[in-house]
Amino acid sequence: MVERRMNSLVKWALIIFGLISVILNIVLIGIHSGRVPKCSALRVHPLKSEHDERSLVFADLTQEEYLQVQQYMLKQRDLDISTSQTTKPSDNFLFLIDLSLPKKSEAVAYLDGKGQKPIREATVVVFYGSKSFIKEYVVGPLPNPTYRRDVTKERYNMDLPINKRLVTIGEYNLMFKFFETEVFSKLAKLLKESFGVDNEKRLTAFEQMPRGLRSGDRKTWVSFFRDMSGMYIHPVGFEVLLNHESVNASQWKVEKLLYNGKYFNTVEELKMEYNNGKVKKIVYKESPDYGSLKPRKKPLQLPPQQFYSEGKRYSIGYNHVLYLDWSFAFGLSSLTGMRVFDVRFNGERIAYEISVQEAMSVYGSVTPGMILTKFLDSSIGIGRFAHELVRGVDCPYNADYVDTYRYIDVSVPVRFRNSICIFEHNMGQPLRRHFADFFHNSYGGMVNSALIFRTITAIGNYDYMWDFIFYQSGSVEAKVHATGYISSSYLVDGNLKYGHQVAENVLGNIHTHFINFKVDLDVAGVENVFQIKDMEFVNVSLPWMPDRHAMVPRLVEKQLQTEQEAAQRFDTKTPRYLHIASKKTNRWGHQRTYKLQVFSFAGDHLPENQVEERSMSWARYKVAITKQKDSEQTSSSLYNQNDIWTPAVDFSKYIEDNESIEDQDLVAWVTTGFLHIPHAEDIPNTVTVGNGGGVILRPHNYFDEDPSIHSTDSVYLSPGAEDSCENNRMACLAHETCSATLETFTYHGFDGVMKFED
Repeated sequence: MVERRMNSLVKWALIIFGLISVILNIVLIGIHSGRVPKCSALRVHPLKSEHDERSLVFADLTQEEYLQVQQYMLKQRDLDISTSQTTKPSDNFLFLIDLSLPKKSEAVAYLDGKGQKPIREATVVVFYGSKSFIKEYVVGPLPNPTYRRDVTKERYNMDLPINKRLVTIGEYNLMFKFFETEVFSKLAKLLKESFGVDNEKRLTAFEQMPRGLRSGDRKTWVSFFRDMSGMYIHPVGFEVLLNHESVNASQWKVEKLLYNGKYFNTVEELKMEYNNGKVKKIVYKESPDYGSLKPRKKPLQLPPQQFYSEGKRYSIGYNHVLYLDWSFAFGLSSLTGMRVFDVRFNGERIAYEISVQEAMSVYGSVTPGMILTKFLDSSIGIGRFAHELVRGVDCPYNADYVDTYRYIDVSVPVRFRNSICIFEHNMGQPLRRHFADFFHNSYGGMVNSALIFRTITAIGNYDYMWDFIFYQSGSVEAKVHATGYISSSYLVDGNLKYGHQVAENVLGNIHTHFINFKVDLDVAGVENVFQIKDMEFVNVSLPWMPDRHAMVPRLVEKQLQTEQEAAQRFDTKTPRYLHIASKKTNRWGHQRTYKLQVFSFAGDHLPENQVEERSMSWARYKVAITKQKDSEQTSSSLYNQNDIWTPAVDFSKYIEDNESIEDQDLVAWVTTGFLHIPHAEDIPNTVTVGNGGGVILRPHNYFDEDPSIHSTDSVYLSPGAEDSCENNRMACLAHETCSATLETFTYHGFDGVMKFED
């Protein structure tokens, strides 16, 4: 009995002791937590300005606006249009709804408080399969549209025949069915023995463009690949030329086939020669999964992470960003992609618009799928393929992420979560610095911390990372890096002249990447000129010894007067300094200018004697300068790819009229890019390092001194005051320990992938 009581007392004592221990731990944790400073959520310095809702004139359409425009168009009974994704090419399909940008003069007047708010309108594209033409409309006013205006002729100076349309989900569905019934079902034995195709394994298709050899053609070479990770680097040596010119799929036909390097006129011919042993057969064997991006090793440790120890120094409101001395409005066009407007530094407009225009690639090969290939991505939709960015990989974990909505080849507007990211980033090197070793010993420097506005577009095999970077020195950079998968073809005789072998029977095909940016600079106003500056060596007599001479570099300056004179052709030497300049001067009497500094290692441009070249004629020029016109909004178009021989927009015509560019509102069209000769290290994936290009807009006599000298990021050290916080916040960092507060990791990027059904 006594023993039971003792056991009971021991149990109660242990329970009480445990409770006391828990309480003491909670108290100690609370005390300790109170002593550890947290990362401040408050701004140490307030924003220099307030968000301006006038930026909304450039805002992408909202989900509600898309639906309102769609419903308005559906109510127009005379149009007889469908919004179903599986609409047949022979029917009428509402393909695209996008923002219609206001006229620049009206927008600037409104932004500067000198005019009324421009009417908000949408562009609507309808494919009239029943009538064999395409129409573009402007629909407005938003949010409650009451009118539509046909602007097709106004924008393109031509009618748009139906063959200029891109391939829609509805047409793709019919193409897949055609291959199943007219090709695969008739070649079951060949497909099984050569490619392992059965009820469980199939082939995937990748189309090549342009679709034919002349205007009016719609004949597409479709290459087939193993259905594996990174299908683009698993070609099987089988290609089919499909004639789908008719909007009626019952009239489609196979015109050619390629099997293991040999051409056939019909499916029946290939089948007969294969069965009779008259063709060199491809013998199927399992392929290693070399295209997979799954980690080969287990992740062990996180790479360095970035966080904001004293809160973020930028703010996003509406479609408007404030960052230290910068402000800008932003948007994401379904067709051309990322763009910013009304870019200001210290309240003064630097640029009206900086935007992506086009991404183009030209391939080389002996096989048909690549021999003619010239991709024009805005004709597919660059911004269309901006999916969710992965937190901590595509952008820093603690970046701000912005959702976008798009309406292109869908039945309802689609939300793309976190498809834009915005973050301030330590660029990893000082913006400026000097260590005074002689006399007046001191150190002065400043970290290069900049704001990055980013999206990434996965267009088929390639992923393009687009960055606009805003530096505290007053510079802006627009750049692109490419990653993703290379396009490849099956290795046949003669193909090694067009690339390198990267896997068994796989050729990585040589190709170019050309990227076009639009830069509408307003340097101290809209009355600007275009200047070039360079150097030359001159033989100079020494003033103190006239009989002796020296070769001395001298500044050479020239102001160019016309669009043709200013066009810096790709195959000519370009002056090292290209300037958009104002007649206004800085304190020292020099014209205030911004320099266009292009970095690029692009390949050669397609020769101009090729008829397809007109659709990409912007690439003739490293930099072209034109007088701003609302009618010259883009350098390419939705329709250039699918009628590459008669382009709806021929950029060279912007130059042909040779207008004066003196004291005018000027636009710079900048071409950058790189030549890609694929190599073994492109397997499985092309890396971004070295694969890119861009343009930096740098102030040149625009200010009286470097504006970053006024940044609070500046650091100054002097002997005896090395650990002082007065001019060096870093000296106190160790005493202000804090931990990052991270957002919960989520990802919804697969919500907006292309689906081939309603």
